[in-house]
Amino acid sequence: MSSGIWQRGKEEEGVYGFLIEDIRKEVNRASKLKCCVCKKNGASIGCVAPRCKRSYHFPCGLQRECIFQFTGNFASFCWKHRPVQIITSNNYRDSLPCTICLEFIEPIPSYSILRSPCCKNAWFHRDCLQVQAINAGVFFFRCTICNNSDIFQKEMLKMGIHIPEKDASWELEENAYQELLQHYERCDVRRCRCKEGRDYNAPNSKWEIKRCQCCGSSGTHLACSSLRSWEQNWECLECRSIIYNSDFQKAKKHSLSNSNNMAITDCLLEESSPKLPRQSPGTQRKDLLREHPGSRQEFLSLLMQHLENSSLFEGSLSKNLSLNSQALKENLYYEAGKMLAISLVHGGPSPGFFSKTLFNCLVYGPENTQPILDDVSDFDVAQIIIRINTAANMADLNSVINECYNYLELIGCLRLVTTLNDKYMLAKDILFYHVIKRVQAPFESFKQGLKTLGVLEKIQTYPEAFYNILCHKPENLSAKILTDLFTVHTLPDVQALGFWKSYLQNVEDGKSATTLEDILIFATGCSSIPPAGFKPAPSIECLHMDFPVGNKCNNCLALPITSTYTKFQENMDFAIRDTLRLEKEESSHYIEH
Repeated sequence: MSSGIWQRGKEEEGVYGFLIEDIRKEVNRASKLKCCVCKKNGASIGCVAPRCKRSYHFPCGLQRECIFQFTGNFASFCWKHRPVQIITSNNYRDSLPCTICLEFIEPIPSYSILRSPCCKNAWFHRDCLQVQAINAGVFFFRCTICNNSDIFQKEMLKMGIHIPEKDASWELEENAYQELLQHYERCDVRRCRCKEGRDYNAPNSKWEIKRCQCCGSSGTHLACSSLRSWEQNWECLECRSIIYNSDFQKAKKHSLSNSNNMAITDCLLEESSPKLPRQSPGTQRKDLLREHPGSRQEFLSLLMQHLENSSLFEGSLSKNLSLNSQALKENLYYEAGKMLAISLVHGGPSPGFFSKTLFNCLVYGPENTQPILDDVSDFDVAQIIIRINTAANMADLNSVINECYNYLELIGCLRLVTTLNDKYMLAKDILFYHVIKRVQAPFESFKQGLKTLGVLEKIQTYPEAFYNILCHKPENLSAKILTDLFTVHTLPDVQALGFWKSYLQNVEDGKSATTLEDILIFATGCSSIPPAGFKPAPSIECLHMDFPVGNKCNNCLALPITSTYTKFQENMDFAIRDTLRLEKEESSHYIEH
């Protein structure tokens, strides 16, 4: 960085090309120059700005926020003439996170705050950038948002970031990638039948572990997936869903996919039962559809109802994750997250039962979420929190703490209380433990499941759009909504269509034994309009028959052509009411068996 010396020799001469006689001359020159910061001699570095006479030591220059460019002629600029990033307009009113350390900073260019030249919403601490540059080296130092290296490095060198010409530190670590040479040997199917455990591997036997032919990072015992020999192909559930759902990659950027080419049973297909011979996916799909007649939306609606009422969640209307050790052991939280993700992508209904706390944990992280008393479903714990919050004096507060001493000690919330205001922090600690920290393992497993098909990433990218889908039940149906929802594809019967509109209005007014939700279920299998919409779009047709027919696979409702409206309503009510009753009975019978 010294201003009076140049690299006149070859790399192997002198000190990396700086000749010894040149170094001595520069030392002699610098001994006569006084540092404008510390006022001592030896200031060998001068500002390159014309007419600027400031000289300084390298450490003193860093202290006064001078900029040293580690490229070209290794120019140096004092604090008055240093380059500044120019922004044409500043539309950032709020703080933004440093994209390296994620701490919030004011988006105003300065010595310590820098902006990416290629991504206008990427801001950094100078210190964070410098540490990353030293670790990444010239080959891996790039924009953290778009991965641009050329434009990014040029700008950072100009702003004084030193980018060493070396390989990345993680590339130089000895045996850094040793684990890549190890074969995966673990059975990952939901129900492992091996008495020796999931990690047991016995070559040339039914307990030999077969790895996924696509990713190689999941495995199964041959017997656990009913594989007759090691030569048979086997894919893990994740890879299978990708193979069967290649159309998902064509989804629009800001909307969830609703592919028409794939059955949801392909995505949810678990390993074959060990008691039955393994079948092809096509055979399994046909058997499953034969046992469960109905549409995809109907299946997903029943699935969401089951999840909402399962022991994986607790609470009345707004639910949080529960702590179910058996479910955790069987990986059911992961399966629940995966089912929710697949349902959202493939036209399932809005879950609508998430609490705001659970939603915030998924979007912003548990560490940035503060639960409320309504999140506590355990009556005894809620009473402890209420008693602590309502303690009127230190005597009442200490009495509660003494009564609950063992519980507070067990959950790690026992704290020294010196003033009455300490009760709020104590109650906050109990809330955080019970609602968030206690269910940390289920939450992480559930979150991993939600990553299926990129759904969690979409939720975190568009939280406003997903909040109503996950936390609120859909709006009530109306006659107008259903009229607009169903389109007429065939030549209509004018009188039947008039009866249809009158029927919808009468149902909305409570003049019928059915509800608008019953009509939608009868035609599509859903009681509400899915967030991703219906595919194909619901339609109606008019046929010469006595009773209506709902085709849930095509979302088509066939209306009867009758001579009077009274007959039309009677036939509609009878068919819809009895069909839904029979379906409910069949579903209950299947679940019991």
